[in-house]
Amino acid sequence: MSGKLFKNFSFFSATISLILLIAIFTTLYYYASDAINTFGFWDFITGTQWEAGEDDEGGIFGGAIPIVGSLLTTAIAMIIALPLALGIAIFLTEIAHEKLIKPVSIAIELLAAIPSIIYGMWGLFYLAPLVQKYFGGAGIGLFSAGVVLAIMIIPFIASITKDAMNTTPNVLKESAYAMGATKFEVIKDVVIPYAKTGIIGSIILALGRALGETMAVAFLLGSVMKFPKNLFDTTTSIPVILANTFSEAEDLELSALFYLALILFALSFIIISLAKFYFLRNKEER
Repeated sequence: MSGKLFKNFSFFSATISLILLIAIFTTLYYYASDAINTFGFWDFITGTQWEAGEDDEGGIFGGAIPIVGSLLTTAIAMIIALPLALGIAIFLTEIAHEKLIKPVSIAIELLAAIPSIIYGMWGLFYLAPLVQKYFGGAGIGLFSAGVVLAIMIIPFIASITKDAMNTTPNVLKESAYAMGATKFEVIKDVVIPYAKTGIIGSIILALGRALGETMAVAFLLGSVMKFPKNLFDTTTSIPVILANTFSEAEDLELSALFYLALILFALSFIIISLAKFYFLRNKEER
């Protein structure tokens, strides 16, 4: 009886997740339908204008700039965060003294609990002036937003990777040392391959967090509807334009914002699905 109850509950939980996913997609598509019918797919994702019409005119809306901004900030954040997070995880599992492991681990996990708006304020009042001083420009832009976003996702990658590395059996590491392997070789050839599942899982979670982050990026990206000319230039992203214009948007502009939200949903789904597919394929080949 208890086994059947547990099976039914598990099935119900999995079904609820699928229903929620379909419901979110359906809602976004329904409210975005006007913009989809008006601009189509290609014209919208390649359009660079975002101008609301006057009176009864609908306006012209294109999502190329916020789409590119979202992808660039996420890419910058992942490029910065991934090696740092892996370094933290390796240090805590293989190098750090026992007295250091617990306090450093707690500090890393506490970073994940800080609200994103706090990161945004810190970036605006501390990081942006430093960027302006050493690199020029206004201080806010792609680079500043990417750095703050990287700091925000480091705890996710580091914590999960650390836990995954801790599952490596000691007998595997001791055998490698017995065969004359150095610490670097043990980490590279034993620990990381064994923990690959957890590492990829942490990257997938970080990607989802980075793509959808709003408040911190809104403080630092500049919210300017233009393509960035360099790393330190201002631009906008999908979450930022949604946060800044959603409350005042009407009619076709509101539908265009839902269209952007639908594209962000699809981007997140596609990127995470590709990562999972790549991981599962490699796992089967092993």
